[in-house]
Amino acid sequence: MGAEMMQTPLAQLPFAAIDFESAGSAPGETDQPVQVGIIRAENLFADDISSFDSYIACRRPVRWSAARIHGITTERLRGAPNFVDLWPALRRMLEGCVVVGHNPSTEIRFLRAFPGHGFGPWLDTLALSRQAMPTLGDHSLSSVCNALRITTEVERLVPGRRWHDALFDAAGSLATLRAIVQGLDMGQTTLNRLTFALHHA
Repeated sequence: MGAEMMQTPLAQLPFAAIDFESAGSAPGETDQPVQVGIIRAENLFADDISSFDSYIACRRPVRWSAARIHGITTERLRGAPNFVDLWPALRRMLEGCVVVGHNPSTEIRFLRAFPGHGFGPWLDTLALSRQAMPTLGDHSLSSVCNALRITTEVERLVPGRRWHDALFDAAGSLATLRAIVQGLDMGQTTLNRLTFALHHA
């Protein structure tokens, strides 16, 4: 990412929030994505947003412990595209943006399936919310959104979804970023002032 983007006010930057749901793993297994959701805004407070979501074919059954959380079963993935087939859509949605996630270590790891993709930097709304709301006992995405009173806004962005749906959680990350930046009057703040919340893939 160029120095110009690092010095551009947050309110003027394009952002793409992403979330993956996974198949779950046991010791010695490698986890795999089963759903991706992305929501993109060409500037932070734009009303015009675009979104993409898809189930993802998995090479092994979804573990019961994972399905209990997100509701995605092995049967639901029948006919879903392979992860590599989603590359054009992922590139279209993430390229040229600050990528947002709530503790995005899983998202960064899954996107390493596409070496040299160049997405990022990554802005972590978990780190940002911990800094902005230090007395909040639980910084899970749903708790942060409830504390900020923006859950209704997330539901408006992606109607008919719920927590642990990849697109809903991506929308939650974007709405969290918007609320914190607006609430703390950080619209003119630049990324180089938020190094504590930045990740590089």
